Amino acid sequence: MHEVVVTGYGMINGVGNNAEEAFNALLAGKTGVDIISHFDASDEKVQIACEVKNFNPDDVMDKKEQKKADRFIHLGLCAVAEAMKRANIGDDDIDRNRFGVCGATGIGGLPNIEKNVISSFQKGAKGVSPFFVPSTITNMLSGFVSIYHDLRGPNLSSTTACTAGLHAITEAAKTIMLGGADAMVAVGAEACICPIGVRGFANMNALSTRNDDPAHASRPFDKDRDGFILGEGAGALILESLESAQKRGAKIYAKLLGFGESADAHHITTPLVNHEGASRAIKAALDMAGNPMIDYINAHGTSTYYNDLYESKMFEGIFEQVPPLSSIKGSTGHTLGAAGAIEAVVSVMALNANMMPPTINFEESSDDMQLDYIPNKARAAQLRTVMSTNYGFGGTNGAVIFGK
Repeated sequence: MHEVVVTGYGMINGVGNNAEEAFNALLAGKTGVDIISHFDASDEKVQIACEVKNFNPDDVMDKKEQKKADRFIHLGLCAVAEAMKRANIGDDDIDRNRFGVCGATGIGGLPNIEKNVISSFQKGAKGVSPFFVPSTITNMLSGFVSIYHDLRGPNLSSTTACTAGLHAITEAAKTIMLGGADAMVAVGAEACICPIGVRGFANMNALSTRNDDPAHASRPFDKDRDGFILGEGAGALILESLESAQKRGAKIYAKLLGFGESADAHHITTPLVNHEGASRAIKAALDMAGNPMIDYINAHGTSTYYNDLYESKMFEGIFEQVPPLSSIKGSTGHTLGAAGAIEAVVSVMALNANMMPPTINFEESSDDMQLDYIPNKARAAQLRTVMSTNYGFGGTNGAVIFGK
């Protein structure tokens, strides 16, 4: 089995259009949550979201090509371009037949689906773009990445709700470990801040309705949390076999020590009490990693009542002494299928910076949640091993552990 290391990373989200900008904003406790600008939401039940600002798809695609790809693909290409540049992989450094990609998204091209369905009803067949299907289907993220970067190895896609980005990492890692590739791009992207997307989650009562106070609406683990904020963005990691990275003299940002996956087999949206299903994924990751001391956990922390309560109870059941943990979703919102990839990037950056990002908008603990959530201010610490966790609708769970 080949060891897997991280040699590049990139991300874009509501607080930054590249990894350094976004990470520094997280450490500073900034938030990107504001009134929705992608469409007129003034009459909506939920009028706030965490949108990517000042992003120009011209930076990653020719104008004539942009209509062939929905926004989640544009954002994904942005994160991958940054990750590839940071990895400094030359044309002759790796056999492109052994360099693959695993993309991830929870929903895919929802804005374009909505647009074309409306146009179809209004105009009939002529209202449907010939690019409708390829611009919206979920695997086109990995498809475009493969084409744009000439990656001719395995071309895979993960669509496992809010665990998808993490699963892209684990699938890419498995491919390398088993010798199916020397390097893989793992990328998760999401962009579904559109009327049907917001209304769908709002009508589930999953979203915060603090329309008059956007900056404090997403408040993971706080006593007064009332739902998550829809976010958008993308995260990407370049994973390589240790042999490949060493052969080309690559800078190694982290080693992938372990990962775990599980299912609740319980309910389409509600997790098992105390996240029992997710705990099995975390225990599997710890076991694979050799049960190291975890110095920091980047938790899923959605700002919903049950996730945050059950996740806290789960950690208490797994660890004799629960490590410091935080959720970045107060800053970025919940980026759904991109969350696992973005939060893995943040975890790797935290590991290298020896800085743990805070859980912002944390004002008061409830009696049944008394962990160290790193409230409101980033914290310096000597980090050797970090873990990131995600869970999704359908009862799909995952955890990944990185070490120096």
